[in-house]
Amino acid sequence: MIPGLEGIGWQVPAALGAGALFGLALFLLVVSIAGWPVGDPSRPGRRRVKKVGARPLSARVLWGGLAFLVVLLLTRWLVPAVVVGLIAAFWDRIAGNAKIEKQAILRLEALATWTESLRDTIAGAVGLEQAIPASVGATPPVIRPQLNLLVDRLRVREPLPDALQKFADDLDDPSADMIVASLVLNARLRGPGLRDVLTALARSTRNELDMRRRVDASRAGIRRSVQIVLVIVLGVMGGMTLFNRDYVEPYGTLLGQVVLVIVAGLMIGGLWWLRRLGEPEPRDRFLVVR
Repeated sequence: MIPGLEGIGWQVPAALGAGALFGLALFLLVVSIAGWPVGDPSRPGRRRVKKVGARPLSARVLWGGLAFLVVLLLTRWLVPAVVVGLIAAFWDRIAGNAKIEKQAILRLEALATWTESLRDTIAGAVGLEQAIPASVGATPPVIRPQLNLLVDRLRVREPLPDALQKFADDLDDPSADMIVASLVLNARLRGPGLRDVLTALARSTRNELDMRRRVDASRAGIRRSVQIVLVIVLGVMGGMTLFNRDYVEPYGTLLGQVVLVIVAGLMIGGLWWLRRLGEPEPRDRFLVVR
């Protein structure tokens, strides 16, 4: 039983109900931050690819449950246990996950390298159907599986524009759409000047790569600030709870738990705001089949 609620009849279930509602509210808040996996309407019958670096559900439940039980046993307070459990379960989403943007930067660099390799291969007076398989060996491993699928489709005599469209869907990257769109147009019109177009696209992709690297370096400081603030706040609160129990004893009452709900809501809101500052803006693809 929560300290300070002994001998109180109706207030105990009321406090537990308030804590459950608070946990549900925090869960909905985390879902609004992290997102919910939904189908992509532009790609029927396919699900979105799991985010890079995201924890599996079993790991989230394990770490969140352990943190919840530890805090509940040490403090016997429901609200901090729920808050710490959710933070432990969704640490990568709340504190920021740099792996997603790092993977996007690696993919963009691989696209630039592949575009340059394709341009140099076409310079040898070979067609686009022959240049694509020849460019696989010089392509970084990040996009090589998708490129191998493209080569396999060409080997089974699938039309080049359709194979390129599926290649763009496999990559699922707005930066790749510009390159693939140019290849699709050339495959349909068979006009000259593809080498010059690929040269301009490779230069543009390199410029975008440099810009995204600079932006990611600046956002890394924001992500680090979020993690430092979160660790300091939880460390101070945990230390005061364990070593200065008399000072935090008022929070063991029903009113104190309500105050903790407000404080936790403000803290989660501030972390959400900081995280939004440190995450890249999503971009929509344009080369999609409606």
